[in-house]
Amino acid sequence: MRTPARITLGSADGSHAPKLHALITASLEEGRLLPRTLSELTSHAERFVVAFKGRRLIGCAELAPLSQGVAEVRSLAVDPGARGAGAGTMLVNELRRRAKREGFERLCAFTHRPAYFIHLGFSIVPHLWLTEKIFTDCVTCPLFRRCNQYAMIVELDEGRDRPAESPFVPAGAPSAPHA
Repeated sequence: MRTPARITLGSADGSHAPKLHALITASLEEGRLLPRTLSELTSHAERFVVAFKGRRLIGCAELAPLSQGVAEVRSLAVDPGARGAGAGTMLVNELRRRAKREGFERLCAFTHRPAYFIHLGFSIVPHLWLTEKIFTDCVTCPLFRRCNQYAMIVELDEGRDRPAESPFVPAGAPSAPHA
């Protein structure tokens, strides 16, 4: 009987870009992510954390700096066949550790799945609380003002950097995905 491979994390490099692109494109087709070009992913590959099950790349997430104090969880994607094993949570938690280590004060995410991030200690905030994101990405996005994403944030200071359960889940918000 074979023992299932465990999930491990690593840092991406340019050689991972085609696989990152494939994962992100698959999630894009599910309506979960915004598009990313292969050249963009190649140039930002070192900002990605990747999840492997055995030797197979099953997930990714980017730590994207928006300002000196704020970084974003961007392009979080897990292969549909690998969801439910904790890879998404592992990726977000690793980005959180890296963001804190790199001196960021807050980590944000923009998502259609707020319950997932609430489970990880993030809170829903007004989009205007994250002007760094608005002026860096949103104003040039074709879905600006109609993306229906939730702005989420978690503080990274000593007293507030642990995931906590939040009683607030917006009406009609989907339950946490199996990432």
